[in-house]
Amino acid sequence: MSDLFNPTEEHKVLREMVRSFAEREVAPQAEHHDREERFNIELFKKLGELGLLGVTAPEQFGGSGMDATAAAIVHEELAAADPGFCLAYLAHSMLFVNNLAVNGNDDQRSRYLPGACSGELIGGMCMSEPNAGTDVLGMGSVARRDGDDYILNGQKMWITNGAVSEGELGDVFLVYAREEGGDRAVSLFLVEKGMEGFSLGQKITGKLGMRASTTAELVFEDVRVPAANLVGKPGSAVRSMMRNLAIERVTLAAMSVGIARRSVEIMNRYGAEREAFGEPINRFGQIQRHIAESYAEYMAGRSYLYKVAGDLSLDAFGSRADSDGVKLYCSTMGKNVADRAIQVLGGYGYVAEYDVERLWRDAKLLEIGGGTNEAHQKNITRDLSKVERLL
Repeated sequence: MSDLFNPTEEHKVLREMVRSFAEREVAPQAEHHDREERFNIELFKKLGELGLLGVTAPEQFGGSGMDATAAAIVHEELAAADPGFCLAYLAHSMLFVNNLAVNGNDDQRSRYLPGACSGELIGGMCMSEPNAGTDVLGMGSVARRDGDDYILNGQKMWITNGAVSEGELGDVFLVYAREEGGDRAVSLFLVEKGMEGFSLGQKITGKLGMRASTTAELVFEDVRVPAANLVGKPGSAVRSMMRNLAIERVTLAAMSVGIARRSVEIMNRYGAEREAFGEPINRFGQIQRHIAESYAEYMAGRSYLYKVAGDLSLDAFGSRADSDGVKLYCSTMGKNVADRAIQVLGGYGYVAEYDVERLWRDAKLLEIGGGTNEAHQKNITRDLSKVERLL
């Protein structure tokens, strides 16, 4: 019988490598960078040395040329150690690198992907705005053609890797904007740090969780973007947006699975070691329920995740019902499992020493970012309305 979670030897070796790195180098720094609300750039660049920053990008452009299952493995393992750090990785490797690898032309790939895969460049993607989140087609950012350039105006909000430090922009972004006069037609542009009019509005602090990844508002004021930086055809970016949302949601689900696994491990170990009334607390039914239900839900989510990832082709749309469905299920599952871990640990679960309070805080974002749970419910119901029988 094949291993659903490691379908090939290459996947198994990848998991072993990433888990070893995560336990050795990512986990020890997690609490400090969460407390400081600081992105660990030095550690991030080590992911480039391991070939992880371009895990799904073609080898000819500096990537590792692997599949959606590999991406899920990396995100599960990194998130089990530090979800905040993993979120910065996701924004770079999936929302920028994979997006450009699938939707860009060879000139664009040659210009940006080698640096992004090595860690020389830190990238991100700009979709959400102060007044446009789930309704992405209601965005107000506008691009106007001006000779051989486009003039870009607007604001983007909640951008992961938008700032890599207190006052420094990330290096390069894929930015969605409406074509002026094109109604709801959306185009996609490569915008670099240093382009006149492109600036950091604010680095957002005081977040509930995911504090080790930086979140920012970005401002575009008459930014002159060369037409060569248009990704795909004018007004055609909705298709590339939807295609990349599939792998984004799968990898966000993988993060939830990583959070759940770490939470189960912590409560399982604590339940065996902690004694009350003369015996380990895992002998008591209340604690057994928390541990057993958490394990069962984690395994259900993990199985769903790797089934969806295994079926997903990175250059196709896949099943929206399942890319939405796996994130819908796993995001709430991960949060609930982390919550139970806090309950099992009691007062110790409420402080940073045992990690589960941070995992719980980080888990909440996954019900919001990359599509809210309510948006997934809408999408799934809409897609299922066209189906009479499930296979």
